Amino acid sequence: MSKKNRFENSITKLYEAFHKGTLHPECACQCAVGNICDNKDFWKHLSDDHGSVKLNYVGLVNEKLGKRFNGYLPSELLRIEQAFLQGCGYQLPLRYDHFKPKNPKSQTIQFEGLCAAITVLCKLEGIEDVSDYSKLFETDNHQPVYSLDLVF
Repeated sequence: MSKKNRFENSITKLYEAFHKGTLHPECACQCAVGNICDNKDFWKHLSDDHGSVKLNYVGLVNEKLGKRFNGYLPSELLRIEQAFLQGCGYQLPLRYDHFKPKNPKSQTIQFEGLCAAITVLCKLEGIEDVSDYSKLFETDNHQPVYSLDLVF
């Protein structure tokens, strides 16, 4: 799978999950990586703690063998999930006594998590962050540096 395809597939799956209401940060099948991995939870066995980027034995073996899941190495999947959970406001790793948002199904919370995950996805692809809209507000001598081209 090419990097372009894995990125587009991941963004599409996350977009659909967000808009269908099937995104849930605490469920290994419905979180960011769960959705990227076709709503399967096998990826949770790559680490001992949900939200950690530390690979366990299973994760290390798969990483060293170059195994990819929907185009991503185990370490990349863990980075995506960690960013998503942090963006949602979770204290990591995910544990019963750590801070978590009161309403993880809130679209505002999920949107923040998705923005953080998309930033990592873009970094993995080596492309400009598609969710970074800060350039729209850059100025030079009080004039916009970039134009906003709206197509209707």
